[in-house]
Formats: sequence, C-alpha cells, structure tokens
Amino acid sequence: MTSDGTAPRSGAHPEGSAHEEALRRPLPESVRSRVIEYGSDVLGGMRMSQLPPPLRRVAKFEPRRRARLAGPQIAAQLEGDAEFRSQVAARVEQVWPELAEELRKGVVPPAADPVAVAAAAYLVRPEGWSEIVERIHGELERQETAKEADEAAETIADLRRQLEDSRSEQREELARLRARLREQRTTIADLRRKIHTERQRAKEAVTGAEQAIAEAAELSSTTTNQVNVVEAENRRLRNRLAAAEAQVENARRAARAGRSADEARLRVLLDVLLDAAHGLRRELALPTSIESPGDLVAGERQARGTVVPGQGLPDDDPGLVDQLLTLPRIHFLVDGYNVTKTGYGTLPLADQRGRLLASLEGLATRTKAEITCVFDGADVEAPPALSATRRVRLLFSDPGETADELIIRLVRAEPEGRPLAVVTSDKEIITAVRREGARTVASALLLRRLEA
Repeated sequence: MTSDGTAPRSGAHPEGSAHEEALRRPLPESVRSRVIEYGSDVLGGMRMSQLPPPLRRVAKFEPRRRARLAGPQIAAQLEGDAEFRSQVAARVEQVWPELAEELRKGVVPPAADPVAVAAAAYLVRPEGWSEIVERIHGELERQETAKEADEAAETIADLRRQLEDSRSEQREELARLRARLREQRTTIADLRRKIHTERQRAKEAVTGAEQAIAEAAELSSTTTNQVNVVEAENRRLRNRLAAAEAQVENARRAARAGRSADEARLRVLLDVLLDAAHGLRRELALPTSIESPGDLVAGERQARGTVVPGQGLPDDDPGLVDQLLTLPRIHFLVDGYNVTKTGYGTLPLADQRGRLLASLEGLATRTKAEITCVFDGADVEAPPALSATRRVRLLFSDPGETADELIIRLVRAEPEGRPLAVVTSDKEIITAVRREGARTVASALLLRRLEA
C-alpha cells in the first residue's frame, strides 16, 4: 500500500501467485487504522538491526504516539517492505492463529470482526486476500450506508416532529393573539366610554371653575377692603405700643439708678467683710483649703484604679475629641472600617481607607498626637507599603486575626497610666477596651471633628 493508502498493481509477496493480487481501491479507513496499529505494536518489540530505516526514529515512541505521528510511514513500509509485513503478519498469526488458518483456507469467519479480518488478510495475504478485503470493504460501506440511512430517517422524523410542534405552537400563538385582540377591542370600547364620561365631567368642571373665579373675584374685593381696615387699626396699635415702650424704658432707667446706689453700698460692705476674714485667717494661720472626708475617699479610689482620660465628659459631647487631644502623649486607636462605614460606606474599601488616612494625616499634623489606624486584613491581598513621612501608623490584621482582636492587643500593650482613646462604635470593642482602662470615642464624633 502506498503512502496515500492505495495498493500498487504488482505486489512483492514471495508466496504463490499472491504477488499478482492487488487492491482496486484504497483500504477502508477503519482497516487502514487497524493495520497501522498492528505495525506500531510490532515496532516496539523489534531489534534495532531489524527495524526498517525509515521507522527507526519513531520506534522508541509509545505505540499510540507512533500510530498517530508516523501512521503514513508505517502504512507505506507495510506495503513496500515484504519482510517488515511478514513480521507483522507473523505476530497476527501468533495472536489469532485460528483466524489466520481460516483465511489460508479461503474461509471468512462469520462471527469475526470484519475490520480485524480485513487487516489480517491484508497482512497475511493468503490466496484471494484482495477479494476478501474488497468484500469486507463493500460490507463496511453497506453498513455505513445503512447507518447513514437510519440517521437520515431519524433526522427526518425529528424534523417532522419539530415541524408539527412548530405548527402546533403557531396555532396556539394565533389563538392567543386572537384572544388578545378581542380583549383589546373590549378595552378600547371601555376606554371610549370612559373618555366620553370624562369629557362630560371636564365640561362641568370648567363651568364650576368659571363660577368659582367669579366668586373669588368678589371675595377678593371684600377681603381687600377688610385688609385696609385691619392695617389702619394696626398702625394705631403700633403707635400706642411705641408710647407704652417709651414709658417702660423711662421706668427702667429710674429703677436702675436706684439699684446702682444700693449695689454700691452692698459692695463696700462685702469688701469690708472679706478684708476682715482674710486678716482673721492670717492671724489664725489657717490653711488655704481643707479637704473633706469625701475627697479623701475619692483620692484613695483614684490611687487604686486607672484614671480614664476625659472621664468627666459624656460620650456624645462634641468637644470630647478636642479635650482628649490636649492631653500629653495621648494615643488614638482608630477602628478603620467602623469609622469609614459610618461616614462614607458607599465607597469602595480602598477609597474608604484612602479618605480616612488623608483626614487622619491632617489631624496628626495639627495636633502632634500619636494615631494608629487598624483595618481588617482579610480583604486586602497585599497591604500597601507605608511611607516614611506618614504621621499615622497603618496596621492590617494578620490572617486568622480580626481587626477587633488587634485593637485589644494594642490596648493591652500600652503602659498603665498612659492616656489612650479608642475610636469605635462597636459595642464588643467598647466593652473590652473599657475593662483595660481606655477611653472610647464614638465614630460619629471623630468624623465630625475631621470634617470641621
């Protein structure tokens, strides 16, 4: 067989008259693939000296790869090299001895695979092998034709079903459209009746409006006259009120003059008493101030506990942030996403972080306070590198750690007694940091201070 799958008219077979036999047309593709597969399998077991020179390069390949990459070369070598073909035929006879024996007798086993029978006949080449291959070729074509006919019949049946379904759908769609048309006609008739009714009502409304305009004009004239009368009465009352206010002012001046004399005498008396009291304190050597028992108890409790910065101010006092910023060495811990989602939660997370950090940078520059901003690192693939000129410390929580846990850890790391404020509205963080002695500031208060 040549490289294009055809067999030459004169073969090179050493046995009998088989060399005169040749195929009238190329092998069927399935038979050709089976022949190449057999040749590829035999190549792997041959010694290098026995290998045909054109196939030595692909002999080391995997059998499937040999058949895929060197199929035309194997087919051409099987057709032109009788020795190589005889080695492949020997392997076929070794694997299927009964099939080879039957073929030599000129018998085609009815139960055998026709593709395997044709491949074996082509390789073994018994007497009449070309007729066997041609017969099997015809049988395969008939099977392929029958298969194509069955597929065509199935396709036609499917197309008929689709056509019937399409016609049924069209009939249903036509019925639906006709029903909608009837409904639309009914709706149009109803709308026409409503339009007629509305026109009648509009005419009646226009007539009523004209009457109302006439009545309004008459009422406006009457009201104008009444307004003129009321304005005249108001002017008279304003004049009387001005006169009364002048009288009251005169009375106040007289009262202030009398009260000033009394206050001057009282001030002189108080000055005398104060001078006497100071003189008595100096003579008795009394201390400047005396602590009460309650002050002593409060001092003991303060000595035992931690002083919370800004303790005297309520949590919602607008001046709380400014009061805390005046404390020396104050440290502000900011719950970043709690603040940004309170103020501008509609922005993307990166924009939220950038806006808050820019505002905190300005606050740190103006007040010189130490500010640490903490964000959750779970949604940040690579935290941005910090600039050496930043005044705000930026921290992201590590994998497996939340921003809340990082804030609490930072609070516990501060020395006892240092002013510390945590900016958050998270109730859990507020409870935890207050136990550690830190002051909490609502996120809204910080936002108000940053926007001021």
